[in-house]
Amino acid sequence: EVSLVIPIFNEEKNILNLYQEIVKFIKDYNYELIFVNDNSSDQSKFIIHEIQTKNSLVKCINHEKNLGQSCAIYSGINAAQYNTIITLDGDGQNNPADIPNLLKNFFYKNDVSLISGIRYNRKDNFIKIISSKIANKVRSYILNDKCSDTGCSLKVFDKSKFLEFPFFDGIHRFMPALFNGYGHKVLFINVDHRSRISGESKYGIINRLFKGIFDLIKVRNIIKTYEKKNN
Repeated sequence: EVSLVIPIFNEEKNILNLYQEIVKFIKDYNYELIFVNDNSSDQSKFIIHEIQTKNSLVKCINHEKNLGQSCAIYSGINAAQYNTIITLDGDGQNNPADIPNLLKNFFYKNDVSLISGIRYNRKDNFIKIISSKIANKVRSYILNDKCSDTGCSLKVFDKSKFLEFPFFDGIHRFMPALFNGYGHKVLFINVDHRSRISGESKYGIINRLFKGIFDLIKVRNIIKTYEKKNN
């Protein structure tokens, strides 16, 4: 039993194809598919509603204002009825064909609480790839999370353990560090990454850089606080 959580912000041209791919690769599981419409200004909300009329397993949460990716993911996780959560981006760059392999490893590897995808052949522009590599090296050095690609949205994890963490805007980029810091087993698996077919990235490099520094300090303090309480 799995709950798929997909944050959506102005992805009207990607939603239907992504949905069709997901259903194809998740058919062997009992599932629910939760789209979280983060106050899109295009037709995303109506496309999701049309999908809902044809599939009762599809749910939609609509934010009245744009809250960002972390809040969208958190809304979906809180609403999920199953404890096994799958997250992936709504832009279609994550490949749903990877989901069965991630789930197989999640259910059959002993005590794994998070499986985090690693994009082994990223289809992003040069600046985005280089800035991401630098950020990953700095974060991994400071937090020792052993993750080379924390920005990959394709993840499978335990809902109850995720909800142990204090929520903050940006938490989705630090999940391997948090799971590891709380003593939960993390597994990394290479996954496919595809070129964006339509639309554009919603997240800038500069504003994410400065926010990432503050978030890095915050996560380190969260883990240290947890360690003090439990040692």
